[in-house]
Amino acid sequence: MDTLAFVPHVKGLPSYKNQIVHAEYLPPKEASYGKLEKPLHSSLELALKRAGISALYSHQAAAVNTASSGKNVMVVTPAASGKTLCYNLLVLQAILTEKGSRALYLFPTKALAQDQLRSLSELASSHPIRYATFDGDTLQQERGQIKRAAQIVLTNPDMLHLGILPHHQSWARFFRRLRYVVIDETHIYRGVFGSHVGNTLRRLRRVCSLYDANPQFICCSATIANPKEHIERLVGLPFEVIDRDGSPHGGKEFILWNPPIIDEAKSTRRSSNTEASFLFAELVRQGIRTLTFARTRKLTELIYNYSKQQLAEPLTDRIKPYRAGYLPEERRQIEQELFQGQLLGVVTTTALELGIDIGDLEATVLTGYPGSIASTWQQAGRSGRREGDSLSFLIGLDNPLDQYFMHHPESLFHKNFENALTNPDNLQVLKSHILCSAWEQPLTQADEQFFGASFSRAIAELEEENKLRAQGGRWYLMPTISYPTEGVNIRSTSPYYYIIVDASQGNQQLETVEASVALSQIHPGAIYLHQGESYLVTELDLAARTAYVVPTTVPYYTQARELTDIRIVGTIREKATENSNVYLGEVEVTSTVVGFRKKLQFTEEVIGEEPLDLPPQFFDTVALWFDIPDEATKKLAEAELDFAGGLHAVEHASIAMLPLFALCDRNDLGGVSTPFHPDTGKAQIFIYDAHPGGVGIAEKGFELIQQLWQETLRLIMDCPCEEGCPSCIQSPKCGNNNQPLDKKAAEVILKALTDATQSKR
Repeated sequence: MDTLAFVPHVKGLPSYKNQIVHAEYLPPKEASYGKLEKPLHSSLELALKRAGISALYSHQAAAVNTASSGKNVMVVTPAASGKTLCYNLLVLQAILTEKGSRALYLFPTKALAQDQLRSLSELASSHPIRYATFDGDTLQQERGQIKRAAQIVLTNPDMLHLGILPHHQSWARFFRRLRYVVIDETHIYRGVFGSHVGNTLRRLRRVCSLYDANPQFICCSATIANPKEHIERLVGLPFEVIDRDGSPHGGKEFILWNPPIIDEAKSTRRSSNTEASFLFAELVRQGIRTLTFARTRKLTELIYNYSKQQLAEPLTDRIKPYRAGYLPEERRQIEQELFQGQLLGVVTTTALELGIDIGDLEATVLTGYPGSIASTWQQAGRSGRREGDSLSFLIGLDNPLDQYFMHHPESLFHKNFENALTNPDNLQVLKSHILCSAWEQPLTQADEQFFGASFSRAIAELEEENKLRAQGGRWYLMPTISYPTEGVNIRSTSPYYYIIVDASQGNQQLETVEASVALSQIHPGAIYLHQGESYLVTELDLAARTAYVVPTTVPYYTQARELTDIRIVGTIREKATENSNVYLGEVEVTSTVVGFRKKLQFTEEVIGEEPLDLPPQFFDTVALWFDIPDEATKKLAEAELDFAGGLHAVEHASIAMLPLFALCDRNDLGGVSTPFHPDTGKAQIFIYDAHPGGVGIAEKGFELIQQLWQETLRLIMDCPCEEGCPSCIQSPKCGNNNQPLDKKAAEVILKALTDATQSKR
């Protein structure tokens, strides 16, 4: 079936209930080309001709020209725009023309590094250039040869942190000649991960300086709102940004698909998982090669199972799930089968959002808003290339942000992208990397040039904690600390993992879960999905950090309930708006998993709740909070509306809307609301970074608070429900069972907060 014929086809099916709420046709775009200021090496010219490339796109030429003048470059263009060629040309040109040059490529995943070998090998095939991946899968017997001889090393930040920088002496030849550092998919490096990577890159620059090397950085990113600010904060150096895309692309029909309402009063909708499996199965049935994205590992497996039940053989063998947690060989086999056309469809997490070459796809299905406009276009961009039309579906979840876009499609198609936020100065993160740096080479005050203004404070605290000692103008690790990198997980604020073992198979290990989310995912009674199979958690050994599971066939999944308390440690900044005071400060958060709900897989109906007795978790972070206008308090009393319910509703909806402005997920945020907070003596609403030390999200909310209030009010007023629903003020994470909530009271509070701004429109 022709791709664009699918939409009228699906409208004629019995399952269609007017789910299409908006269709945006994105017309094809012609290419624009540029010229190089300096000629390429003859073998590169030949390689480009062999690949059918007669001219470079304008952004490719601009990137090569700018980098050739000695500047660090950040290329910011959409998926499939040829960013890879920008850095490959620069690196290969240097290796072919500057004797001894070396290059280090960093990718966020091992799979992406392996995939990029393909494009590199095609371009470098006519010349004996030595390149290799160096990651956890690299055989020990190959590692020495790579260190000695490789001219280009492809790796990931984890391996740079754990396996390269701590052993830099064995890489001395490589570092001494390091000419370029390439960082691909830099928009991925945000939040906690980005803060860790930022410090890892500072350690890299410090190690390079030990070998008198000063490499140039070539970076690439999907479109974000603050590319220059983001990359300069990540690397710690000045950059030139290239953001005018010259690549062509075919037309795309982008469909917003809202599941039908099944309860008018509560405004609850049919499960988005059911809708995704219906669309995915029908696309595959019509022979349209499709990638379906799900937000979590669990949902990936659920949608795959639902879809498989709707298809007959042999189509059931032509779809597969794909996610992190599978063995590397399993993932690469699925990638190859998709690339070669053996598979018609794959259900995946964001693991396939990045630039792994999986061939030309005709359709993408996004099960829920991916959390950012940048990720939305990355995922949708996996279907459709330079020629031919493609199709993308965004299925609205029953939550505030998704329903906001369903009602305001212009905010998706015509709004600026979000800000990518990192905080390398997060003291908890910074201190861990300063210890790693001390292992690599004793520290001096001169290292402040790499680590910034927080360096001295971090050093002082580490001395107080008896982890560093000063001697002769240098700081050394205390003898009690050995190989500190092992204790630093750069993808988490926690260095610890919980192991999941199958008790029915002699305690065979299935996979691991970060300690920071373990209590909410693998508590006793939880249903955990692994490779399409459901497992019941029968026991959680907190001391051994091990969850014991057994296979099960129950028809439900589980969702944890958490209670949160917050204490103000200190105020960083404050400002007055027309009707309120807003604060940014350091807080201590106490979070306790108190129970869980059982929800039917297809209908999402809650069929039971059970309490849990688990220990509380404490962490320090950054929060914003604000006062409630007196005018709102009076109006609520006069109208006999629920004050606490209004505060609670504003808290939920504000948290849901903050990802409009910052590249983050709702799970990166937490909140507390109360009619009386003991630290302030008055009613308060808090929104905090759900990561120890903070990563800049609450700070961005503080800066844009009036815009946040406006959009939150818009969301609540647009929702057709009577008393509040999952599409506006209810939260799936709420530990209080979404009680109390008062939608009308929330409107009163938000109108009082935004009156001054609205009157100026």
